[in-house]
Amino acid sequence: MNGAPRPRPAADAELSPAADLPRRRPPDHVPVAVVGAGPVGATAANLLGLYNVETLVLDREPGVVDYPRAIGIDDETLRTFQTIDLVDEILRDAIQNVPLKFFDAKGYCLAEMQPTGRENGWYKRNIFMQPTAELALRRGLERFPHVHQLWSTELRRVSQDRHGVTLHLVDEHGEPRTIRADYVIAADGGRSPVRSQLGIPLEGSTHARKWVVIDCADDPLDAPYTALHCDPRRPYVCARMPHGHRRWEFMLFPGEDGDEVLDPSRIARLLRHHVDDPGAVEIIRARVYTHHSRIAARFLQGRVALVGDAAHLMPPWAGQGMNTGIRDVTNLCWKLAAVVTGEADPLLLTTYDQERRPHAQAMIDLSTTFGRIVSPTLLPSAWTRDRVLRAVSRAPAVKRWTMEMRFKPTPYYSEGFVAPERARPRTRSEGRMFIQPAIEAPGGVRQRLDDLLGPWFAVIGFDVDPLTRLDDRQLSALARLRPHVIKIVPSRAGERCRRDPCVMRSTTVVEDVDNELRSWFQARDGTVAVIRPDRYVAALTTPDGLGGRLAVLADQFVGRLRAEG
Repeated sequence: MNGAPRPRPAADAELSPAADLPRRRPPDHVPVAVVGAGPVGATAANLLGLYNVETLVLDREPGVVDYPRAIGIDDETLRTFQTIDLVDEILRDAIQNVPLKFFDAKGYCLAEMQPTGRENGWYKRNIFMQPTAELALRRGLERFPHVHQLWSTELRRVSQDRHGVTLHLVDEHGEPRTIRADYVIAADGGRSPVRSQLGIPLEGSTHARKWVVIDCADDPLDAPYTALHCDPRRPYVCARMPHGHRRWEFMLFPGEDGDEVLDPSRIARLLRHHVDDPGAVEIIRARVYTHHSRIAARFLQGRVALVGDAAHLMPPWAGQGMNTGIRDVTNLCWKLAAVVTGEADPLLLTTYDQERRPHAQAMIDLSTTFGRIVSPTLLPSAWTRDRVLRAVSRAPAVKRWTMEMRFKPTPYYSEGFVAPERARPRTRSEGRMFIQPAIEAPGGVRQRLDDLLGPWFAVIGFDVDPLTRLDDRQLSALARLRPHVIKIVPSRAGERCRRDPCVMRSTTVVEDVDNELRSWFQARDGTVAVIRPDRYVAALTTPDGLGGRLAVLADQFVGRLRAEG
C-alpha cells in the first residue's frame, strides 16, 4: 500500500490548488458552506460531494500550507477516506502500523503500543504527511462539479436567521462578496472566527508550558517509531515521518523565550544531545506551540456546526486532534445531506452535538493524561512515574491492554440516532462502529465490507434474509432510509454456500470469508444490523424485531409528525 517513497515537494506551487486547478465562480446561494479547507474541512466537502449536495468550501489561504502539522492518522479516519475513495492515494505518503513507545531518562522502554487488530479494516497507528494528504483531499473535490471552491478568501462576518446563514467575504483583491447558505460547517481552526462571532465559549484550560516543534529532512536516526521521552531534564518527543523526515518536540522551561529558542544556534543546542552533527541537520521548520485542553460549549448553534479545532483543542500526545475532527464531519455530513435534500427533519442535526461532544471530551482527557505522563520535570515525580509504569508493564494483561491501545476511548453513542432494544444489556452494540472484515462478493471478488455497503444506510442479515418478517408499513419505513440490503452467508470450507432467493431481488448475498462477521454476531443478541452511513450500528435485532426498530429510526429521521402525516 505504501509503494515507493515520493520525493518531498520542491516548491509551494506543487501544493497549491490555485496554481493548477480550474476555478469556477460559485453561486450566491448554496445549501452548505464549509469555512476552512484544512483536512477536516476538505474531508467534509468530499463527503458532501459524495452525497450529491451542492457545497461551497472556502479558505483564506491560496493553497495548502507546505509544512507538516498533524502527523498521526488512525483507522477510523482511514475508513472515512476509504468512503470518499481517497484512502489509497493518501496512504502512498504514509508509514503504516507505527509503534508508540515511552522511554525514561536512561532510554529504558517503559511501555510500547503497537495494536495489531484491524477491526476497522486498517492499522490503528499510522504516520502521514499532512500537506500531501490535504492536496489529495482538495484534488478529490474536482470530481464533484457541484462542490465550489474559493481560495484566498477571508470570512469577515457571519450572521444567521431562521432561514439561513449569511457569509460576508473578502477576496485576495479586497473585493467584498456576500454568499448565502442554508447551513454552515465551521472548520476554521482553533481561533475560529465563526465560533467567536457566534459567542460560543471555549471551555477548559491552557497549559502553562510551551513546546518547540522542529521538523527536519534527511532523518539522521534509525528509530522507526514515535517516542515519548519522559526525561525530567527536558521532556521531548521524537517521531519518524515519511520521506526521510523526523520531528522533535521539546518542552520549554519557565523563562525560556519562545522567539529566542527559534534562533538556529538555540535549535542546534536542543539537538546536540540527539544527533552527531546538529549543523548538518536540514531544518524544514521550527515553531513554538501552546497546548490547550478545551472544548466548545456546544457544537451546533442554529444552522452552524463547529468541527475540528473550532470545536475542540487537545495536546498532541495521543495524535487525536485531526482524527477527532474527521470523526466530527463523518458524523455530521450524512445528516446534513439528508436534511438539505428534504429526506430528514432538521431535528436530526441535534444528534451531532449529542453524539460527538462527549467523545471529543474523552479524547481531550486522554491526550491530557498522556501529557501528564511525559511532562514531569521534578525528579521525585518522574521516579514515581517510572516505577509505576515499569511495574504495571510486567503484568501480561496490562501489557496486552497497553500494546493494543484498549485504553483509547472508542465512540459510543448511547443517545442520538440509535434504536436499541429495551431489554438489551448495557454492553449493547448500538451506537458503536461496525467492524469491517473482508467479504467475498458475487463473482468471487474479495473486498473490504465498506466498499460493498456504499456511502449510505445498509441493512445486514447474518445467515438470514433480514426482510422476511416485514409488512408493507414496515417496508415503507425501510424505504425512507434507502438502505443497501445485504445477506451475509458463513464461509464453509469445502462446501459451496447456498444463496437462496431473498424477499427483495436487489438484496446482495456475500460470503464471510474469514468468519469474522460470524464471530461478531454470535457474541451478540441479534442477526440483523442497521448500519448508518458513518458505519455505526443504529439497531441490532432479529428479522422479527427489525420492523419495530425501523419504525423508531424512521420517526427520528423524518420527524414523528411528518411520519404520522
